[in-house]
Amino acid sequence: MKNFSTIALKLTAASVFAALVLLAVPNAQAASCEFLPNAPDQHTVMRGDTLWDISGKFLQHPWCWPQVWGLNRDQIRDPHWIYPGQVVYFDRAAGRLRLGTRTGLGGSSNVRLLPGIRTEGLGVDAVTAIDASIIEPFLSQPLIIEENQLNDTLRIVAAQEGRVFLGKNDKAYVRGDLHGGTSFQAFRPGKPLKDPETKAVIGFEAVYLGTLKLQRAARAENEAHTFTVVSSKEEMGAGDRMLPVPPTPIMNYMPHPPEHPVAARIVAIYGGVTHAGQNQVVSINRGSNDGVDVGTVLELSRYGQLIKDPADKGQTIKLPDEQYGSLFIFRVFGGVAYGLIMQVTDSVQVGDVARSPE
Repeated sequence: MKNFSTIALKLTAASVFAALVLLAVPNAQAASCEFLPNAPDQHTVMRGDTLWDISGKFLQHPWCWPQVWGLNRDQIRDPHWIYPGQVVYFDRAAGRLRLGTRTGLGGSSNVRLLPGIRTEGLGVDAVTAIDASIIEPFLSQPLIIEENQLNDTLRIVAAQEGRVFLGKNDKAYVRGDLHGGTSFQAFRPGKPLKDPETKAVIGFEAVYLGTLKLQRAARAENEAHTFTVVSSKEEMGAGDRMLPVPPTPIMNYMPHPPEHPVAARIVAIYGGVTHAGQNQVVSINRGSNDGVDVGTVLELSRYGQLIKDPADKGQTIKLPDEQYGSLFIFRVFGGVAYGLIMQVTDSVQVGDVARSPE
C-alpha cells in the first residue's frame, strides 16, 4: 500500500504542472474551442475516465483539450498529469479548465493547490487521452502492407517435420534477409485496399498470424533460417510472410488538427463490415505522405450524392457533405492511416469524408 504522502505528492504535482502550462498558449476560444453552454462547474476524475471523455463534458469539440489546458504538443508529448481523485474546474472568467485536488478525511471538499513533486509511479495510474485498450491490438500488428513491401519480406518455406501448419513452439524454416532482426510477426496478405477516388490499390490489409523468434540464422546462401513460433493467433504455414516486430508504442496521444488541409475518404472498416459506430476502427486513403500523423483529428461527413435537379432540365448537382462525427488517427503508414471513431450521430460507411476540422 502506498504511503499517503507519496499519493499527495502525485496529486499536487499535477496541479502545479497544469497551472504552469496554462500560460503557454492564447485563449482557447480564439481557436474555435468553445465550451458547452451547459458545461458543469467541475468534474471529479474517476478511474476509467479519458481526457477525451472529461473534455467532452465541458467542450463542444473534446479533441480541443490540449488547448484549454495550455499544452503544446511539440513540448509535451506524454501528458501524464491527471489522476483519479483530482477535480477539474471550469474557470468561466478565464475560459480555461483548471486542476485541483480534494484533501482531508471523510471526502472533504476543501480544495488545496499545493506545490509538490511526483517522485514515483509516474504515469502508471494517469488518465490517458483515449481508451488505449480499444486500439492496443492495432498498435503492434502489421495491419497495412504497402505493395512495395511484399518484395522485401521474409517468407516461410517449410514447417517442422513436413507439417502443413505451424502452432506455438513449432519450428519454421524461413528464407530472406533478416536485416539484423530476431523477432518477427507472421502475416498473410489479405484483401486489397482501393482508393475510393482513384480506384487504385493503395495497400493490403494483412491478416495477422502470430510471432516468431530466430533460433538459428542460415550459414549458407542456399540455407534456410530456423525460427520458433512464440505465439499463434491463426495457423501459419509455407508461403506466409514475416515482418520485424515494431517498437513498443507510446500509449498516450496529443490530439490536434492537421498542419495542412486534409481531405480523405474512408477506405475500409476493420473487420469487413459495411457500417461502423463509435469505438470502431476504419482506414483512410491518406497517410504520412499527406501530412497525417499520430493524433491527427478529422471530422467525419457523409459524402454528398450527385443528383439531377428535376426543375432545371435534369442538371446534375452535388448535395452538401453532412458532418456527423470525428476520427482520431492512431497509426499511420505512407498512404494509409487507421483511426478510431469517436462521437458520431450516424453510422460510418466506406466512402465517407474525413477532413480537417473547421
